[in-house]
Amino acid sequence: MSNTNTISISFSNRSLKGEAPLPASKSISNRVLIIRALSGASFRIDNLSDAQDTVTMNQILKGFSNGQTEFNVGHAGTTFRFLTAFLAIKKGRQILTGSARMLQRPIGPLVDALRQIGANIRYLGEEGYPPLQIDSPQFTDNQTVSIFAGMSSQFLSALLLIGPYLPKGLILKPEGKMVSSSYLQMTMDLMQEFGAKIELTGKVISVQAGKYLAKDFEVESDWSAASYFFGMAAGVEEVDLLLPKLRKNSLQGDQAMVDLAAKFGIGSRYTEAGVQLYKDASLEEDILDIDFLEFPDLAQTVMVMVALTGKTGFFTGLETLKIKETDRILALQTELKKVGVYFTQLPQKFSPQSGKTFYTINGKLDLSQTPTFSTYEDHRMAMAFAILATKGRINIKNPGVVKKSFPGFWDVLGLLSRG
Repeated sequence: MSNTNTISISFSNRSLKGEAPLPASKSISNRVLIIRALSGASFRIDNLSDAQDTVTMNQILKGFSNGQTEFNVGHAGTTFRFLTAFLAIKKGRQILTGSARMLQRPIGPLVDALRQIGANIRYLGEEGYPPLQIDSPQFTDNQTVSIFAGMSSQFLSALLLIGPYLPKGLILKPEGKMVSSSYLQMTMDLMQEFGAKIELTGKVISVQAGKYLAKDFEVESDWSAASYFFGMAAGVEEVDLLLPKLRKNSLQGDQAMVDLAAKFGIGSRYTEAGVQLYKDASLEEDILDIDFLEFPDLAQTVMVMVALTGKTGFFTGLETLKIKETDRILALQTELKKVGVYFTQLPQKFSPQSGKTFYTINGKLDLSQTPTFSTYEDHRMAMAFAILATKGRINIKNPGVVKKSFPGFWDVLGLLSRG
């Protein structure tokens, strides 16, 4: 039962069976859309994501090709970052802006890097943040760009994607500890799929000047979206669930969910149709030790699974969660507290390894009073907390936020929860 502002959900059975249709990967879709736009060709992209981020990206790229000069990406962070680099090598004056939250998300490291190669970008508000005015570039002889890699891998991916279209190519030198490097690898794999010449020497990435080749492409299903069903599998007694069109040889780092879910006793079997989930208690671990540096988008899912199962452990690699669609650390702490669970940062002296910030979870899940969870305009908050419906009735505010990445999520969940 739901209205436009709140949805109320619970599972009427203790099993998870059947099939959960998944959206296409928006991460892959967004990169291929940029590649197609840069190529100037009109090749076919099959199974393109219907996520709001991808729809926005597609609309803006079409608008640009039709002469539009002002663009609003809404909440779409990937779209903003990729378009900043894309527009930076185009002629004319473009204005790029977004939602109120987007104007609070830093873009400075990417702008600084683009300026090193001659981009002409001006901040229209606070220094280091959107909105941006982007004018025709004045390319320099410099092809070497240094950029801080510890804030967002999307800054690096945005630079790499335009690399073939720079006059002398690009030599990218990441500085500091890399975050979400699996997404950077996805970018390089896709670029090479479309003919880009890339060399990796240590941490330095070299891209030859050239162009992308036109070829039809099919997008695989989204592992991030699949993670919520792995989470639900941890909350029921019987599991026989197919997650279709997931590939064993995936480009997506969030395929790590297979190994993470095993710690909760969830087995995964690859088939021609996708991935089949089942229960396997022999895989389960009592105390967890997880570093999310390579797959931060799985953090909310796993934290809710920990709350659901009463496990304990140490969790690190969560630095980028504070600058996502919301401050996801604070959001998790606030919402988990509603059901008697506490997500706490450990004092540095108690951290198992020096130099890392660790968090832990304690408390016992209490759904005796139906909780109402806020979503903070963050699609992953809504879908991660939906996992708790396997243990009792819950309410989720503003359920429509899921359209950012998984528009059909509530429909799929409705079918599964009724058995």
